[in-house]
Amino acid sequence: MNCRSSTMHFVFIGFIMQSALMRSADTINCSQPTAESLLQALRESVFGKTEVRPVINPRTPTKIQLGFVLYAVLDVDEKAQILDTFIWLRFDWTIEGLSWDPVECGTDRITLPRKKLWRPDIVINEFISDNQAPKTYYLYLYNNGKAEDQLPVHVISSCNLDIYTFPFDIQNCTYTFSSYKHTIRDVQILFLEPVEATLKKSLKYMETKGEWQLTDMSARKSANSSYFNMDGLDRWDELVYNIVLKRRPTLYVVNLLIPSYCLITVDLCSFLLPPQKMDRSAFKMTLILGYTVFLLLMNDLLPVTGDTIPLISLLSLYIKSAGPKV
Repeated sequence: MNCRSSTMHFVFIGFIMQSALMRSADTINCSQPTAESLLQALRESVFGKTEVRPVINPRTPTKIQLGFVLYAVLDVDEKAQILDTFIWLRFDWTIEGLSWDPVECGTDRITLPRKKLWRPDIVINEFISDNQAPKTYYLYLYNNGKAEDQLPVHVISSCNLDIYTFPFDIQNCTYTFSSYKHTIRDVQILFLEPVEATLKKSLKYMETKGEWQLTDMSARKSANSSYFNMDGLDRWDELVYNIVLKRRPTLYVVNLLIPSYCLITVDLCSFLLPPQKMDRSAFKMTLILGYTVFLLLMNDLLPVTGDTIPLISLLSLYIKSAGPKV
């Protein structure tokens, strides 16, 4: 009985000593409250450990908080089915076991080169081109182990565009954020803020006032992301953002719709002219010239896709087939 109690007492003391050693190793001690002292302490304890996820237990998933602001809608290419935008992207995650006293080290956060720390390999699945945004090299590291990384991203992504109701069309494009390699067992992605806040910030900071305007945004957790790995069926954690864009139709109304309606109205009214007069033939020839110029203008302004035809193009075909006859 005494042997058993002494053994339990020894195990309990060993557990306390191990916890104390882990706690002392987790906390960074600075020799003086300066950035140089904190940087030296981080260099000894954190730097050089970018190969593995910053967790104590390898089975613990790293939680990534993700958010972005849509800064500009640069182009929508209907023929190539491409959406060209510019966003500000932000990642937050925690390095387990890392902390320091802000009073002892002189600050509660420090900027570090991005390459010095482990970073999540989050990508946009719809990405089809290289990121041409300016390069940034630093991130924030806080005294509680939180890492905050922000970077600009020039997103050229695929989008299924439907132009049947052109120029009054509304497009719904998708951004799917996920880890390129780590499955849900290793990396879990969370929303940094509600999607309503993301939409509000995007509308506030958006600089482009061109053909397209942002009208709505929604977000959800994907439940159908399943891929076959070498060890069987596994799933990636994904955040799916739906971005709703509306075309500003003023240009097309002025240059396409109003002239086409005017030409059709004048063409119908021309039948009221007496057929015996020579003025009717000249008038009809002028209409033919007007239709020709109008159709050439439409060919430059109408979007082209291989899937659907804009409704206004059907009007153009009708004008070609049932145009004015002398």
